[in-house]
Parts: sequence; C-alpha cells; structure tokens
Amino acid sequence: MTHESTAVGLASAYSNATTASGDWWRDAVIYQVYVRSFADSDGDGIGDLRGVRSRLPHLARLGVDAVWLTPFYVSPQADGGYDVADYRAVDPLFGDLADADELVRAAHELGLRVIVDVVPNHTSEQHPWFRAALAGEPGARERYLFRRGRGADGSLPPNDWESIFGGPAWTRVADGEWYLHLFAPEQPDLDWTHPEVTAEFDSVLRFWLDLGVDGFRIDVAHGMVKADGLPDIGRGAQATLIGTEPLPFFDQDGVHEIHRAWRRLLDSYEGARIGVAEAWAPSSERLALYVRPDELHQAFNFRFLNCPWDPGAMRTVIDESLSATTAVGAPTTWVLSNHDVVRHVTRYGGGAQGLARARAAAMLMLSLPGSAYLYQGEELGLPEVADLPPESRQDPAFRRGRRQQIPVPSVDPAPGPGPAAPGIIAPRPGEPTPPQSAPSPHSQPESGAGPQPRACCVPQTQAGAGPGPDPLTAPQAHAPTRPQTEAGTGPQAQACCGPQADLLTAPQAHGPTRPQAETGTGPQAQAGTGPQAEPGAGPAPEPCTAPQAHGPTRPQAETGTGAQPQACCGPQAQAGTGPEAEPGAGPAPEPCTAPQAHAPTRPQAETGTGAQPQACCGPQAVRGAGPEAEMGGGAGGDPLTAPEADGQDGLRDGCRVPIPWAGAEPPYGFGPVGSWLPQPPEWAGLSVAAQTGDPHSTLELYRAALELRRAMPGLGAPEAGPSPDPRGMRWLPSPDGVLLFTRPGFACTLNTRPEPVELPAPGRPVLSSAPVETDGRTVRLPPDSCTWWAF
Repeated sequence: MTHESTAVGLASAYSNATTASGDWWRDAVIYQVYVRSFADSDGDGIGDLRGVRSRLPHLARLGVDAVWLTPFYVSPQADGGYDVADYRAVDPLFGDLADADELVRAAHELGLRVIVDVVPNHTSEQHPWFRAALAGEPGARERYLFRRGRGADGSLPPNDWESIFGGPAWTRVADGEWYLHLFAPEQPDLDWTHPEVTAEFDSVLRFWLDLGVDGFRIDVAHGMVKADGLPDIGRGAQATLIGTEPLPFFDQDGVHEIHRAWRRLLDSYEGARIGVAEAWAPSSERLALYVRPDELHQAFNFRFLNCPWDPGAMRTVIDESLSATTAVGAPTTWVLSNHDVVRHVTRYGGGAQGLARARAAAMLMLSLPGSAYLYQGEELGLPEVADLPPESRQDPAFRRGRRQQIPVPSVDPAPGPGPAAPGIIAPRPGEPTPPQSAPSPHSQPESGAGPQPRACCVPQTQAGAGPGPDPLTAPQAHAPTRPQTEAGTGPQAQACCGPQADLLTAPQAHGPTRPQAETGTGPQAQAGTGPQAEPGAGPAPEPCTAPQAHGPTRPQAETGTGAQPQACCGPQAQAGTGPEAEPGAGPAPEPCTAPQAHAPTRPQAETGTGAQPQACCGPQAVRGAGPEAEMGGGAGGDPLTAPEADGQDGLRDGCRVPIPWAGAEPPYGFGPVGSWLPQPPEWAGLSVAAQTGDPHSTLELYRAALELRRAMPGLGAPEAGPSPDPRGMRWLPSPDGVLLFTRPGFACTLNTRPEPVELPAPGRPVLSSAPVETDGRTVRLPPDSCTWWAF
C-alpha cells in the first residue's frame, strides 16, 4: 500500500463523517488563501477567484477542512484589498460575483467550507460614505472619526496616536478637520457608535451568508471601538505595544457587544456558520473574551506564532492558551504564518535549521488540541523572499515610510522618549515615488530554498485503518546542497537498517549549515542499501539515500539533473523514469545562517541575506509588533530604511510572493505569464508538482500529518464531558530541551536542541519530521525535530 493512496482514502472517509458535525470548527484545519498570490487564471499576473477554484483539488488532497479567502472586494488596493470600497461586489481584478458563487459551490462539492474576510474597522477612502464625508454632505462625517485639531489654529493632530504603518494616525483635510486612520490614510476608521454603521455591516454579513459562505474572518476585530475621549497614550513606538499592553484604540470592552450581535446573526443561519476574530489582546485571558459562548467561535492565537524556539516558552504559551480558552468553553487556535508576518522557515533561522524547525513546529501545532491555520505555501516549506526589488513592493507601510512629510511642531517640545513628531501627509497627486532601482537578480538564494528534504517510509498499522502496511513518512529536515559530508554520515547515519521495522529512516535531520553537510557522499551515507524492499513493494521498509532535486509528480516522474536525484532504492523511487518527466532544476545553493536570539528590526539584514540571520523571535519577531507586522529589517536584501514613527518596516510583500505549482522556471504554473511579485529561480524544487509523490518532501509531511490527525482519535478536539484534564493532554517529564506530552492513545516529542537526545520510547513512532532511531525501548531524537507516537 502506498502512502499516497492511504492518505486519500482516510481523508475522504473522515471528511464525510465530520462535515455534518455542528462543531466542525472546534478542530478544523483552515487554509489561508492570499487570493492575489495563489493562482492566476487570466494572465494578468495577479491571482483571482477562478484561479483559486482551479486549485481547490490541491487543498482537498492536502486534507484541510476549510479555506479562508483574503479580501476580493472592490478596492483601490492601497492595502492589498483591506481598503474596501464596496463590500458587496468583487473587484474586477479578481473576477465577478458569479466567480465567487461558483468558487463557493465548487468548494462545497469537495467537502471544503469557505470563510471570507470582512473588514469592519475601516473602509477605503473611495467608499461612497467617505467621499460624501469629504464632499461635506450633512451627517456623512459622523460615520467616521473626524475631529478638530489641537493648537490655536487646529494644526496639530487631535491626539498622539500613531498609525500601525508609521507616522501619525491622523490626516488633515482641506477644511482643517482631521480624520483617524489606524492604518493607511487611505483607510479611514469608522465610528461604530453610529447606528448606520452597525446596520450596514449586518446587511453585508447577510449578503455573503445568503451566497453560501460558511463564516467570516473579522479583520482587526479588536479595533472597532475606541476609548471615550480618544485619550493620549503618552509614548511613541505604539505599534510595538500592540498585544502586550492596553491601548485606547484596541481591545476596548465595547467591541464585545458588536461580536455578540454578530453571533446571534450567524446562529440564525443553518449549517454552523462561524466568526473568527483577528484580535490582539495583552493577555490570553483578554483574548479568551472574544470566544465566550455568546461571542465568536474562534480567535487567532498570535502568542504561539510569536513564541521563540524555546521549550519553556512554548510550554508556557500552550498552557496559558489552553487554560484561557477552556475556561470559556472555546477551542484554542494555532498558527505559525500568515500574510502579515515573515514565513516561519525564515523566522526559525532559515536554511537547514529553519526548515527543520519549521517542519517540527508544524507537527507540534497539528498535535495540539483545537483548530490550526495554515498559510498558503507553508506546506511547501517556502521561505521568506527578502530581496524583492523596491519597485515591485506594494506594502503601504513601505510606501508611506518614504512619502513626503510636512513637519509640524510637537505639542510638548520637552526632550525625551515619546511619539514621533506628527506630520501631514502630502497630497497624493504628484507625490514623489520611491527611488527606482534595477530588479534584484536573486543572486543570493533565499534561505531554505532548493531541493526538499527526504526521509524514508515505515510500514505501520494505520490508526483507524485496520491492519496492513502503512508507509507513513519521516521526512528529513533539510536536503543538503553542498558536496561535503553531512555530520553524522558515519555508521550512525544508517537509520533503520536492522531488524526494527518500526524505525523511521533517512539521513540525519539536521546537520551543520556551513561547510559540512551533504548526505550521500560516501559509503556510509546511504542508509539501508541492503536487501530490504521499497515501501509498498514488500514486507520491509527501504531507507532512503541522497536528497532528490525533484520528487515525482502524480503518475509521472521528473527528470533529475545528475547524481542527486537518486532516491529510495526501488523501481518507483528513481526520479526521471516517466515518459512525461519534467526537466529538473537541480539543487540550488543555500545561504548559511546562524540563528540569533532576537530578530533585527531596522536596518539589519533579513534571514539568509547577510550576516544577521534571524531566529524565532518573541514579540519582536513580528515587524512592528502589530497585527499587520512582520519581522526584520532589510539591509541585506533590501537596503531601504524603515518607515518613520516606529511603525511597520513595510516588507510584508516577502511572504506574499505567488506560490509555485509546477515547472522549472517562473511563474511555476502560477499563471500563463509572470506574477505580480517576482518568484525566486530556486523555487522550482519547492513546487507542488516537484514535491508530490516524494515521501520525504515537506508537502508529503503535511499530507501525512493531516491524514493522521483525522485518523487518530486522540488528535483534534478533545472529547466533550468531564475529565481530570478537559484538554485531554498531559505533560510528561522529559530531558532539557525536549517537550513530551500525551493525548489519548498518542504522544508527541519535540526536541529543540541542536544535538540528538535519548529517552525512553513513549510508544510506536508513526510520523516524524526527521528520522528517528529506536530499538523499541529507547529512542534517539534528532535535533530540531518532532515525532508522533501511538500507544
């Protein structure tokens, strides 16, 4: 039995069993689609709804439960569609309303639910309401937050609030009044005390629910209500305080009445429609208020995303998150990446180490109680693209940081720390544009790019699938690309060559990232080259050998480029054996990184682009530390300065580069020609086609993990009812640097150390992010790895 056929069968059976459940969202795996970067159907270089619909089978095969679509409404695109001009129409850039309807129907036919974004904190400046406000229509300004300025002539902003994107949060209009925009000036904040605002959004939600969507992700769900009187904060760098300290413009108690009203509206529809809060709160307890029984169903848990690669910190975040949500009867959510943060391969250090940690972190996330969110491309192990040319960037924080500012005096001229001097945004018509420069040649490959890691298959009895061989994989954290010898390529590197059938085999998951490391360069490096058979072709497992530049595509195989494509010994393992093979691109060189305790936040380099590689993170890992923030500066790949006023650095485009589907060169099947952001040339080996069928790729690791999550009773949401531990989860003693917990019939180990660790085997290994060695009594956990166990 092949792993691929086993995964499809289990996923299909489980989906049919759970689709009808009213609590589907409690343990759902939800896949975020950034529409403009997913798939382009019409050749304009921008992803669209028809493109998304054409790729839905990939998501069904991956094994997710729902799709979350970023905004596709009519918008000037000042902030990637989060500046909405018409909430009931599809922007022609992405299609039309018929395309949206067809996408929802197609997703439902595949057993996928559809969640769409709603943006209630602000509109576009091109929204009819705001145009009326600027035109002086009576009462129109009452829907927004217009105020008179301070000072004798009103030339100073009404308060000291700063925009998340940098600079003051106020812009002055021609008659001297100021309007509030917590994000870009093109995104004026609404006044949610006005009854027309609440009535309008009730109508908007009903419009899309009537079309058939299954729920909403609520953008800036913590921001619609501001503190009475709009009081000063009294300090600068306010974006860095979001999610850590109380602020008068976020997480006010008044937002909860809005969410209660929306919960009543959602509950009035059949089919368990849900609301998901994108909410930043200074504590897990405050965040849990958004998911009380009469409020929203889920809230994003950004503390897990921001957690450093440290077992103590991880355990604290997990315990506090579960405790807070359990107290209100809600599921916890877990997320590692999204369209606003640096991809976690790069946050975790980039290169071999970053990919190993990212794979392990994904397995940890998928083993925890509750619901998980995946960001498009993370199932491919995509890194951040740090060297985008300035002229291609579209992040509004990037542009605003370089817009002309008209300085005005500070309210308090006293020296000392405080908010940046306010300014008036110069009129947009004729404003200077960012300096143009030649496109980056991508001469420095992104950390983690290149061929996918490989590992080997283990014949196991699939949980819930009855007896029989189960070739679940133990993918390897990194496919080395240099011709030196990998650490651990002596006798110890031969995993699983003996009689132990349950061992997960392959070269060591983590080796040095500098001038060591290529597996398969000597006789010891080829693990398991004896008489064992290929998984699915006989009774014993076949350990894998050297990394492969391209995995076989569905029934066809890709053509390799030299000795590297040698894969697991067996008639189906060799790349390039099919008549319709795609030319391989070969392994790409890989920049070496050495993680640091803190990610640089201003002029330092992004991971993989210079001498200041970034590790995971803490709150500083998110650029600007705000809800739209990302990590890192950019002197290495993008030597541009950060925006003023300690807002975001404007480099979010690096996580939004269109994903690769197939082919040896850009746009890798994204569309007929080109893409709105340039894709790195080394992404050929990371495409869906290159990784499909390769049991050691990151894609197949995700597929196997989601398959097991569906099949093993102890995973997903804990069962309802009284229990000594309502989470169904219990921590066990473990060595320093290792996390070990159990759930019913299941155990998870995470080794965060840079060297192997031995401990008693907690069960029978069923999946690992890197190869493990065990004799059934003890186990040797590879560095930076996660392993799942059944017992």
